[in-house]
Amino acid sequence: MRIAVLGASGRTGGTLVDQALERGHEVVALARTSAKVTVPAPRQVEIRQADVTAPQSFPDLTDVDVVVSAIGIGKGDGPGALVAGARRLAAANVRTVWLGALGSGVSSRSGGLIYAGVMRVFVGSELAEKAEADEIALKAGATVFHAPDVTDGRLSPTRRIVPLAELRRPLLPPRISRTTLAALLLDEAETGRHDTGVLVPLS
Repeated sequence: MRIAVLGASGRTGGTLVDQALERGHEVVALARTSAKVTVPAPRQVEIRQADVTAPQSFPDLTDVDVVVSAIGIGKGDGPGALVAGARRLAAANVRTVWLGALGSGVSSRSGGLIYAGVMRVFVGSELAEKAEADEIALKAGATVFHAPDVTDGRLSPTRRIVPLAELRRPLLPPRISRTTLAALLLDEAETGRHDTGVLVPLS
């Protein structure tokens, strides 16, 4: 497959690029600052500059099979960057796997009471934008992942995807390793098994 990774210069995006290459896919790395995309030699990756806040210069994506978005709201980003990313991919008319956050929008109470409190304290000002971006992605037909807290760690052998409607609300705040999250995003990109809707990746 030819897979594009939006936000390829970030930690999750970089993990997605590495894993997609390991699986034998052709990879198009999309990043606002292309020089920040690091790919270990001798791997080959096509790098395209992609600033979601500049729609006129956003690259054409008609030559890829699927886009996996790993963009978030980074330091220095003003309000609207995440929504702009969702709009760019919706306009691109390409199959999309969109990474959102558990505890925002439709999953605001799904991570449990403790998790909801943590999200309000640490992500509070960004929750409305995350929810709006998710809504745009869903209306465009994307599959949306609501990931719990992401940590460093190994790939979980018991990784799985659960539709949000079937998620049992946990007592303790859920977590997932970055390598496991990337693997689940790629699993869905490859198979399209869940088509559209909100999914929760679990270890």
